[in-house]
Amino acid sequence: MTSPPQIIDWDLAVRLGTKLAGDGPVVERDEAARAVEELRAGAHRSTPLVAEFTGLHADADTAPVLVVDRGGWVQANADAFSTVLAPMVAKLVEKKPPSGVSLAVGSRITGAEVGGLLGFLAGKVLGQFDPFHDPAGRLLLVAPNVVQVERELGVDPSDFRLWVCLHEETHRVQFTAVPWMRDHIFSLVEQLSSTMDSASLLEDGLARVKAAISGAGQGGAGSGSLVEMFSTPEQRALMDQATGVMSLLEGHADVVMDGVGPEVIGSVETIRAKFDERRKGAGALDRLVRRLLGLDAKMAQYRDGAAFVRAVVDKVGMSEFNAVFAGPENLPSKDEIHDPQAWVARVL
Repeated sequence: MTSPPQIIDWDLAVRLGTKLAGDGPVVERDEAARAVEELRAGAHRSTPLVAEFTGLHADADTAPVLVVDRGGWVQANADAFSTVLAPMVAKLVEKKPPSGVSLAVGSRITGAEVGGLLGFLAGKVLGQFDPFHDPAGRLLLVAPNVVQVERELGVDPSDFRLWVCLHEETHRVQFTAVPWMRDHIFSLVEQLSSTMDSASLLEDGLARVKAAISGAGQGGAGSGSLVEMFSTPEQRALMDQATGVMSLLEGHADVVMDGVGPEVIGSVETIRAKFDERRKGAGALDRLVRRLLGLDAKMAQYRDGAAFVRAVVDKVGMSEFNAVFAGPENLPSKDEIHDPQAWVARVL
């Protein structure tokens, strides 16, 4: 038995991503130690607060809390991507085994692409729950980015750190109190991999990119992300399912952080107002990169998902809303995210 060939050079991805990410802001040793301590304490303090607000209960300390630098975040996500993509890679290799030359060259190209993406994101992400780390996931808090953003916004550092922890702890609770969620997301990846059976997939994707760019140049509908450009209709349908799930999870976390916030964070309204303004992107280049990478859609997930959660909770209460976590069949579709009443009618 031999392991399948690696079509992504993960070591290259980590090296390049770490280099592109940089170190972040200059922080004195004492300030860095205080930030790390407050982030760890904030994560643990958030556990009972999230449980009380949501009615979802996950045992404390089921997943480690890691306060990392940008390089640590890059490595953690390369590990997670490798795990998530393994079924897809195995099927692609089985359908069309790569030759030695194409594997050697192609793996470095894909490694550079992934590394570039991770390097860009590593300077922006504040925290993340990684559900694919065995056995029960892990919570990542990116200390230099938290410090950088709190400085940029001019907000109270202790309040901001706890606010970030509330959001990320909600994700930990979502995946540990709802154990089928991890397998459901894995199943979406496996279904997506089953659609990749055409040797001309790359050529088809390039044709769609050319058409999209041409449309944009002529004032047409060329505003999609690179993911949308390269995907087929069947793949977009699967991604719509994933969008519904991610909108729910991100919106739910935003509602929790703002719902719990006023009780424990004095400046939460100021933080939210300034943070929402920052999410719009700083400049034209930043907005372009966000659009091409699909990050505009990520921002919409926070906004649309939060609106869905608030609408349902206002109508039926948090306890009834939690039916959304009873099973995959109760998850909202992408359309239902924009029509909460349709979800209420179908599920409740």
